Amino acid sequence: MRHRRLLSCIAAGAVAAGSTVALAPVASAAGHAPTSLAEVLLADGDDFDSDWNDFDIVTQAVVAVATGVEGTPVTVLLDGDVALTAFIPTDRAFRALVQDLSGQKLDSEADVFAAVAALGLPAVEQVLLDHVVLGATVTSAVAVTADGAELGTAGGDTLVVDVRRPNARQTFLLDGAGARDAHLSPSHLDINLGNPQVAHGISEVLLFP
Repeated sequence: MRHRRLLSCIAAGAVAAGSTVALAPVASAAGHAPTSLAEVLLADGDDFDSDWNDFDIVTQAVVAVATGVEGTPVTVLLDGDVALTAFIPTDRAFRALVQDLSGQKLDSEADVFAAVAALGLPAVEQVLLDHVVLGATVTSAVAVTADGAELGTAGGDTLVVDVRRPNARQTFLLDGAGARDAHLSPSHLDINLGNPQVAHGISEVLLFP
């Protein structure tokens, strides 16, 4: 609840300038205010637990940057009117990142988040922005037909959609870093569908060279 109150006090107007893709946004249901991704993530819980397949670490990272970096573009995730697509790594993806960086496989989500936070807020902010594509709502149905599409991120980098088979498990996002390729998680597709902001869970943290 503390994080929900903090986020409700942040002005949801700091939208980063970035590339858009030529895809139509999905409108929210008539008569209802659109729901932001931050609201959805927080409603699912932001406490660390033993479920490595949810998004507690990325949720905590959004809170840390939104409340700790003045004017951060990450607050776009709080503005449900702004069309965007986020590819959000699972907690397990962050644990794999920390293991790659440190050689240690940490046993708790809290320890993984602490290791990520130790990189510094500017680095965490950049990582978050590189998982957001502004200006379009890319559903999973669109993603599996977009082989070779280049998507500009809010962090200024470009990711490439690589559809190896026409299903979500074989839809990858290439960051050019040469590490393991992230794929869309079939069990976490179209989060917040029906609103301008949609998200898909992915198996790895995107890291650009």
